[in-house]
Amino acid sequence: MSETLPPCPHCSSEYTYEMGALLVCPECAHEWNPEEDEAIDSSIIKDSVGNILADGDTVTVVKGLKVKGFPQDIKVGTKVRNIRLVPGASDGHDIDCKVDGFGQMQLKSSVVKKVL
Repeated sequence: MSETLPPCPHCSSEYTYEMGALLVCPECAHEWNPEEDEAIDSSIIKDSVGNILADGDTVTVVKGLKVKGFPQDIKVGTKVRNIRLVPGASDGHDIDCKVDGFGQMQLKSSVVKKVL
C-alpha cells in the first residue's frame, strides 16, 4: 500500500503510512496532511527548470515565441524584468509582464527561466 502514498517531504522516506487523515513517516516521525500540501503546491509557480518564481523576479525566455500582430518573434534569451504572477490562470498564462518592444502581455511559466 505504501507504493501509492507520497514519500516523506522531510527525509524522502518511501515507507510512509496513513494514520487517520494524516500521513506519517516512521523514519523521522514527521506527520502531515497531504490535502494541505496539495493546496500549497498548487499556488507555487515554477519556471521551466523548477525554480520557484515570485513577483518582481527577472526571467529570460527559453523558447522562441510567435506574437500575433507582430512581424518578429520574441527571441530566446530575451530578458523580462519585474514579472507579476497570476496563479490559477485557466489558460496557463500565469505571468503578467511587459516585454521590451512588444508591450504588456502574459507568458507561461514553462517558457521562462529565472535569472539567479
